[in-house]
Order: sequence, then C-alpha cells, then structure tokens
Amino acid sequence: MRKFIVDTGTALVFFTFGPGLMEWLIVGLTVHQVMLTRGLMIPVIVVTGRPYGIWRDWLLTRLRPRGAVAITVVDTAAFISFQVPVYAATLAVAGATVHEIMLAVGTALAFMVLLSRPYGLLLDFVRRRAGSRKSSATADAARRRRI
Repeated sequence: MRKFIVDTGTALVFFTFGPGLMEWLIVGLTVHQVMLTRGLMIPVIVVTGRPYGIWRDWLLTRLRPRGAVAITVVDTAAFISFQVPVYAATLAVAGATVHEIMLAVGTALAFMVLLSRPYGLLLDFVRRRAGSRKSSATADAARRRRI
C-alpha cells in the first residue's frame, strides 16, 4: 500500500503542476481551463501512477543501464512507452478523432521526453524519503559509478 501511495502521490503532484504550467504558459489555456483539465486527469493519474512505477522499475531492472546517459534513455523509453498509450486512450475517450490524437500525441512527445527523467528522479527521491524502496535501479547505477 505504501508503494501505491508514494507512486500515485508523486504522479499526482508532478503531473498536476508540470503539465499545468505548460498548458497555461506555453499553450495559453486560461487558469480555469488548466484547472478543469488537470482535474479531469486526476482519475487517470490515480489509476496509472503505481502501474507506471512498476513498469519503470521492471525496465530499469531488466536493462540495467550504466551511466547517466543510459539511465536517461531507459527512463525516457519507459515513460514514453507507458504514457503514450494512456494519453491516446484518454483522448479517444474524450472524443478526439484519430487525426487529433496523432497530432496531440506527436506534440506531447516532445514534452514527454523533457519530463521523463525529471519525473524519474523525483519518483526515486520520494521513494527513498518515504522508505518505500530500499534501492532503485537508478540509485544502484549511481552507486556503481561512484565505486
């Protein structure tokens, strides 16, 4: 239960404020639109927060990246391979056409690449602080670099 709370809580905070700021400052949505959009995403984040953490952990453990660049590549791949289908499905449920979904996902990919590693770092940090994880694949790789 602790892992669920930590992963889901971290996802809620990160994906409420990060994308919310982008929607407001870059996209130009009004504060009301941002609040509505982020509010609508809360159930999606609650349902996907822990499964994404499990997926990310599995990839990092399976691939065992060494070095900062390799960890960033795996973190990014984990993020994109999980979040793109979730985002596309969310858009489809909202009534977007295939063309709109492809355009939105294509645009979101740039942000996903930028957000993936910072989110991974935050998730590892919160997990360590909460004691929900003795070690993570990224922490293991960092220790290997120091040895």
